[in-house]
Amino acid sequence: MIRVLLADDQELVRIGLRALLDSEDDLETVGEAADGLRAVELARRLRPDVILMDVRMPGVDGIEATRRIVADPSLGGPEATRIIVLTTFEIDEYVFEALSVGASGFLIKDTKPAELLRAVRVVAGGDALLSPSVTRRVVRAFAGRPSRTPRPHPRLEALTEREREIVALVAEGLANDEIAARLVISPATARTHVSRAISKLGARDRAQLVVFAYQSGLVAW
Repeated sequence: MIRVLLADDQELVRIGLRALLDSEDDLETVGEAADGLRAVELARRLRPDVILMDVRMPGVDGIEATRRIVADPSLGGPEATRIIVLTTFEIDEYVFEALSVGASGFLIKDTKPAELLRAVRVVAGGDALLSPSVTRRVVRAFAGRPSRTPRPHPRLEALTEREREIVALVAEGLANDEIAARLVISPATARTHVSRAISKLGARDRAQLVVFAYQSGLVAW
């Protein structure tokens, strides 16, 4: 059973999400929060598998709540609580920040029900909810911003040259099959390199590889 926590300041939204999730045999809503502070409290107490986190909430917003939850060692490890950020707009100023503090992906609030259910299952399985097409849109949205000084990840030196190359391709929005075709390797080999890079960098998932690549200067803004 995948246990889900809802964090949204609109009661009607929470009611709709709960009804949708609880209609599925493998999903269960374990709690609701109307603000970020309550979301953090419930995450620590209930230890959900996935949190659907609204960005704009009173007091502690979804970004800060995500930061606090990800930073909590009791909510990490192999059974880490995963966070999907909910946003009104597909690309807004909060998306990259949400990913940078550890969200596993994002959804717009008018996402079709079937897609939202799939997203919860994907993230609960440990994968990032950041398809290649979405990655490209995020990158394009932020590429035009003023130049930033790279801040190399402290574990960057642990990556092999091939792993650095592959992390850069992940940041460009390429899927494993596309990386394999670009480098003339098998998809399984590409997948292995991605997994090793995630492990060496201490990343939660593929979404954070994108953030690390840009922050470290592996890919130019």
